[in-house]
Amino acid sequence: MANTIKKISGSSGGNKLPLWLAIALLIIVLDQFTKVLILGNFQLGDSRFVTSFFNVVRWHNTGAAFNFLAGAAGWQRWFFVGLGTAATVFILVMLKRHGQQTLFATALSLILGGALGNVIDRMLHGYVVDFIQLHWNGRAFPSFNVADSAISVGAALLIWDEIRRVRKG
Repeated sequence: MANTIKKISGSSGGNKLPLWLAIALLIIVLDQFTKVLILGNFQLGDSRFVTSFFNVVRWHNTGAAFNFLAGAAGWQRWFFVGLGTAATVFILVMLKRHGQQTLFATALSLILGGALGNVIDRMLHGYVVDFIQLHWNGRAFPSFNVADSAISVGAALLIWDEIRRVRKG
């Protein structure tokens, strides 16, 4: 993996790859820092009221988004680690090739940081630590974390970037 990163991050005029990697690293650090706080101060299932629509909880997600595959026999941990690793390589290639496209590269950086934040959890714990819970009218949205938020914002920015590109063309 280190050799792949070295090849991808080769220098060229105007290379913004270090900036995009710094954004991804910032997401990883924020994500892991908040998860350490949750793991140190909450027991599994604990919930603390913050506002009428927001709680801080401790939840372990062994699946993917919305607990998809959480009930599988354990193989999903390594499947999602592999998927995250493959996505990392793909995103690094895309950042190297298209790093001058600010909105596109920002989106990919957020997705990269979020994906790696959750891969780190799967490697360390065997699950992803979720702790943000939004609720309204007695119904709760599935819990999520900083990494999930970064992935969602990055995906929205990718869609926005594509809409802008289609309108120009």
